[in-house]
Amino acid sequence: MRGTFPPGPTTLKDFEYAAASTVDEAVRLLAARGPKAKVLAGGTDIIVQLREGMREADLVLDVKKIPELTEYSFSPETGLHLGAATPCYRIYGDEQIVKTYPALADSARIIGGWQIQSRASVGGNLCNSSPAADSIPSLIALDAVCRIAGPSGRRSVPVAEFCTAPGKNVLGRGEFLTALDFPPPAAHGGSQYLRFIPRNEMDIAVVGAGVWVRLNASGDKIEAARIGLAAVAPTPLAATEAAAWLAGKPATAETFAEAGKLARKIAKPISDMRGTAEYRVHLVGVMTERALAGAVERARGG
Repeated sequence: MRGTFPPGPTTLKDFEYAAASTVDEAVRLLAARGPKAKVLAGGTDIIVQLREGMREADLVLDVKKIPELTEYSFSPETGLHLGAATPCYRIYGDEQIVKTYPALADSARIIGGWQIQSRASVGGNLCNSSPAADSIPSLIALDAVCRIAGPSGRRSVPVAEFCTAPGKNVLGRGEFLTALDFPPPAAHGGSQYLRFIPRNEMDIAVVGAGVWVRLNASGDKIEAARIGLAAVAPTPLAATEAAAWLAGKPATAETFAEAGKLARKIAKPISDMRGTAEYRVHLVGVMTERALAGAVERARGG
């Protein structure tokens, strides 16, 4: 049987490749080339985007050879310092991170497929700034802070303020993300990230919800909470009203359901091939409720 086949991928245009060995060298090269310079932390997004004509680059700068971008450290007193190019498999393969920042490990396990997680990084996923990124709700829920280097020095931006539009963020000319910092783990704290997808793997979230909670000593009341949402607006969102409402409430199924209703209020999704706007709004409540239940169970030692 003969038939027609769709055209193959767009031809990848020529670009210059460079590998920086220091942060200062990377800043200098990025500043000199401007918007046509792109950072390669793992390459799992940028190479595909260049090949399909979604982005253009005269220079692709590999930052994986900068030691501080692929290193991480943890202390109960200071928290987790995570190099922006640290590959996902190292995150979910570290028992300490899984124990203290479980939502981060949840996200790292599902960024792309396991075949590419030796390259893919949470920092790269954040800088790609997709509204449906799996890492960002967890980063928001865990109160992570971006460490950015650029021609004017170094600065810090909360993850909740990093993305500005689909595929866009606060990084200026010559700037790039060097690390993510997480606060120390709280006693009686727990977190979880959940997403709804049509398939079991290698799919984009229809809705994603990341939740962090801190319980009282007896484990029956929520003292504080944070909620991050994905795929429900032009950028990932922090559900601040719902999170604030949870403070002082009993850690019960009824509370989780009410918080889910409050989280739905900030959702402004679009309809596309993965689901209607109405369906996504409904899922915000469902996924927030389930992630809260999971985070509370983990906070109780489950």
